[in-house]
Amino acid sequence: MMAPIMTTRVLRANLMLVLTALIWGLAFVFQRIAAASLGTMTFNASRFLLGALSVIPLIRILPRDVVDGREMPRRHAFRRALLPGTLAGFILFGGSVLQQMGLVGTSAGKAAFITGLYIVLVPLAGLFFRHRPGLNTWAGALLATAGLWLLSVTAAFTMSRWDALVLVGAFFWTAHILVIGRFSERVPVLHMALVQYLVTALLSAVGAVFTEPWNFGTLAGAWIPIVYGGVFSVGIAFTLQIFGQKDSPPAAASLILSLETVFAALFGALFLGETLGGRELLGAALMALGMVLSQLEFRSKGAKA
Repeated sequence: MMAPIMTTRVLRANLMLVLTALIWGLAFVFQRIAAASLGTMTFNASRFLLGALSVIPLIRILPRDVVDGREMPRRHAFRRALLPGTLAGFILFGGSVLQQMGLVGTSAGKAAFITGLYIVLVPLAGLFFRHRPGLNTWAGALLATAGLWLLSVTAAFTMSRWDALVLVGAFFWTAHILVIGRFSERVPVLHMALVQYLVTALLSAVGAVFTEPWNFGTLAGAWIPIVYGGVFSVGIAFTLQIFGQKDSPPAAASLILSLETVFAALFGALFLGETLGGRELLGAALMALGMVLSQLEFRSKGAKA
């Protein structure tokens, strides 16, 4: 009697993760649109503040977090999430800023595939925690590296600065996943999310004040990418990810979430008219294959993706 119930739960969880990947894939399109008119810091400050506001009702509506086997009162949850959330917020700030800066000059699909390298980098980062990656992880890393070369490095052996920014950002996303994975079982998750979004919004706002001109008309004109990036990409997708990963096996969750790269390429072609040449398509295919291969036997307890 239990098997069908578990199967249904896993199926429901996997569908949540597919929807999460779809939302994140489409987010690259809206980020690309915003990059054409809004400064990186201004856009990030706006969307992460909106994302934080969208999480607050969830904290009030959803059941209280269970940490260390017991229900935690909300008045203690925020205090417990403050330090881990702040650390995650600084890392999230770095990753989101680099990604958004890169999207000024690279396509949504290419940025998504380069960002998706975190799926390979997370298990490789386990070396620093004495987790020895398997042969599949090393093979996946080699394939992903070869794919990145074909996707982003020109015949003159140069990489555009836009692709390079996104690539450096992938290391920040890797660190963010590791931090979230380390604290997610000991800290109220939604409260941690709220803190990290507020920290990212604050850092972005400070950066915008000192580096970008303020224009309310331009900000109001980009309200659609801001709302999508804040409410859907941050608030809704993050919540779906939390509940999806509770019942989906880690390796399956990783592979499903990596679909955001495919969705980003499809939506970029559909809405922005972006195309990839034969060399770039081969590179994207090798990267996707490397992502899949690296996750086939990866069972690290702490990884998000």
